[in-house]
Amino acid sequence: MVKRVLVTGVTGFIGTVLTEKLLQQGYLVRGMGRRSEPVLPPGGVTTAEKTWQHPNFEYHQGDVTDLESVRRGVAGCHAVIHLAAYANNWCQEKRVFEWINIDGTRNVLRAVKEHPVEKVVCTSSIVTLGPTPKGVVGDESMPRQSERCFTDYERTKLQSEREILEWVEKEQIPAVIVNPTRVYGPGQLSESNSVVVVMDMYERGIFPFLVNFGKNLGNYVLVEDVAQGLILAMEQGRVGERYILGSEENITLRDLYEYVDTFRGRQGFKFPLWKFWPMVVAYTLWGFAEVTGVYPPITPGWVKTFTTDGAFSCGKAQRELGYRPTPVREGLRKTYDWIQILRKKG
Repeated sequence: MVKRVLVTGVTGFIGTVLTEKLLQQGYLVRGMGRRSEPVLPPGGVTTAEKTWQHPNFEYHQGDVTDLESVRRGVAGCHAVIHLAAYANNWCQEKRVFEWINIDGTRNVLRAVKEHPVEKVVCTSSIVTLGPTPKGVVGDESMPRQSERCFTDYERTKLQSEREILEWVEKEQIPAVIVNPTRVYGPGQLSESNSVVVVMDMYERGIFPFLVNFGKNLGNYVLVEDVAQGLILAMEQGRVGERYILGSEENITLRDLYEYVDTFRGRQGFKFPLWKFWPMVVAYTLWGFAEVTGVYPPITPGWVKTFTTDGAFSCGKAQRELGYRPTPVREGLRKTYDWIQILRKKG
């Protein structure tokens, strides 16, 4: 029997790639989005429009903050992959983070309780594990070093994770949590794909800054790997477990820029910058945003996140799910080539 999978957040950066992979692997897909029909944000090259016309794709208009629409989306499905989230750095209405990231997840779990499924995969983020100490590569068993969160997104995703695990224990919900690292790759040009924006700006000489001297480690993962990891978690993930979806290599911002230099065949200007100055700019922009409502390009929380180490291992997903991430150099090269195609198309 062909299985039907509900994907919330289907029009997002990861959702569009995930839907294509699910259809390629023979699943029926019910994609849930807030608009009356799926509409892509501007920018980017994607096959999403073609995917949404696939005979095995069904679009369901719904909002995770509306329990009744979630119930209708879950009904008749064998599994749910929950992607919908408010992942932006800032919002003037602070409750939006709670409404979508916490209340929305609760609604998915409530709907699954009423309409049981084989598996519900809840997509969280690597930020819920917190920064890693110097010289330490974290994994799913690493306790957070501090309860302090840098952003409202991190705070609400952390609370959401804890509630998911409570639902697993108390309500026997067959949930699995995945924690993607810093996602990048061909698809959409949005805040969720900020790594691509940074690569493009650096190559054009617009953003040559090495924040905190570019020394902090991070883990970067190709969006296609995240999509495949979500499917593997749905098929093989153990209920109540978390799986980090990342790459095998942790790199610095300086490393990222040097990869771009290698791809284009020349060295770009890099300006090392102590984190004090980005923080000054971030607080200024944040304060202006709070007064005027104008969205800030960076926030203090964003700077703090990227000036601490976030070195992680995806070994558990490799061992238990058969997850095989793309090497960082290969993934960044693919992304760089895609950026060049975008430029040629204007």
